[in-house]
Amino acid sequence: MKKQAFNPYLPSWEYIPDGEPYVFDGRVYVYGSHDLFNGHVFCLGDYVCWSAPVDDLGNWRYEGVIYEKTQDPLNADASMCLYAPDVVVGPDGRYYLYYVLDHVDVVSVAVCDTPAGKYEFYGYVHYEDGTRLGEKPGDEPQFDPGVLLDDDGKIYMYTGFCGRGDKSRTGAMCTVLQPDMLTVLEHHKAVIPGGAYSGGTEFEGHAFFEAPSIRKIAGQYYLIYSSQVMHELCYAVSDRPTEGFRYGGVIVSNCDIGIDTYKPAGKPAAFGSNNHGGLVEIEGQWYIFYHRHTNGTWYSRQGCAEPVEILEDGRIPQVEITSCGLNGGPLVGRGEYPAYIACHIMLEGGEEDENPMWSMLRRLPTAPRVTQDGRDGDEIPAHIMNIQNGCTIGFKYFEMQNVTKITVTTRAYAGGHFEVKTAWDGEVLATIPLRNANVWTEFSADVAIPDGKQALYLTYRGFSSPQLKSITLA
Repeated sequence: MKKQAFNPYLPSWEYIPDGEPYVFDGRVYVYGSHDLFNGHVFCLGDYVCWSAPVDDLGNWRYEGVIYEKTQDPLNADASMCLYAPDVVVGPDGRYYLYYVLDHVDVVSVAVCDTPAGKYEFYGYVHYEDGTRLGEKPGDEPQFDPGVLLDDDGKIYMYTGFCGRGDKSRTGAMCTVLQPDMLTVLEHHKAVIPGGAYSGGTEFEGHAFFEAPSIRKIAGQYYLIYSSQVMHELCYAVSDRPTEGFRYGGVIVSNCDIGIDTYKPAGKPAAFGSNNHGGLVEIEGQWYIFYHRHTNGTWYSRQGCAEPVEILEDGRIPQVEITSCGLNGGPLVGRGEYPAYIACHIMLEGGEEDENPMWSMLRRLPTAPRVTQDGRDGDEIPAHIMNIQNGCTIGFKYFEMQNVTKITVTTRAYAGGHFEVKTAWDGEVLATIPLRNANVWTEFSADVAIPDGKQALYLTYRGFSSPQLKSITLA
């Protein structure tokens, strides 16, 4: 039996950001960095891989560790982290893993005969004289490689990082590689400008920051990237891989800034921060993979995905973040669901701030968040903590049918109630009173939720800060 697919699509105790999805032999494989729960910096873990059947996107399988950080000769002492990778099938049919260590400016490459086997170190991207790309005078530091094997057999690699105000970084760069997957054939300048060079261009306000990810769709080259505002993944399009990229728009924001269908466009619907991901077509449907932030830090990120539409003119409209991204439609409006699949965790106010994302950040460490008990690797379902007066938790979407009762499972000291609504600012359909409980305890209320596709919102009113483990619809 197929499983329903949630966001995040992997177990709640797994932290795989920067996801690059690919379909190989009937399975979707996701390659990403590896954060840790309660990690103190980004990307502390070795590379692991997960995969799922293309016709059962809720059934993910752990493929194990595919590459250890100490396998890189520059990192034998494990002092550096493995940053966001990409995988491409080379002309020889083997799988090549491209990545950058966090304290060097060169691109490393590993190789494997299968998508999720044990990758072995292969070499560094270099010029014909052996100088590593990133170390020749005039080179910009390499970062976040995204790689494409084109129909003509050429290999195009896109890299770059452009911090705010840094004029030494020009933008996303493209390098053409030789068939050995390592040697530079052509080195190009920026194909998308960074913030310092975007003034007066169509990229101004959404200039390149990091995370280039390249796909070829209907003869056009789509370069997905994280923009200078960080929480959004944008795209640029060209009919040539090395030049001519035009700004396309925002595909997804991990806090839904820019979406105005259910809230003001500037109001954040979740804790937003950096973003990274890529596009993939699965069974005729395109999806954007991205990541969200948990545990009140930048360093425990989880992979999410949403279906996208590529219009006849090539445009990709911005999509909402949801709880059911890979599910192919709303979740069944019946049964128990873990609280960690909430796509919205909102505080009152914020939309008046010129940069609502930072408004959310400033409220830490007391802000509500997804977190977990135990240590990294403990297979304990996550929950939401620090729920405070006026906090709204949202789930999208359910296919409701004759729902007459709702139950929440909470713990911790609480003197208040949850309001049940189908819109964050909508009519209160029921209230669920809570009481102090030092173990997970169920509290229920009768409710009449309209049939059909509905969002579900819970707004806490009261003092102290309950924790939420699950919701049950009956």
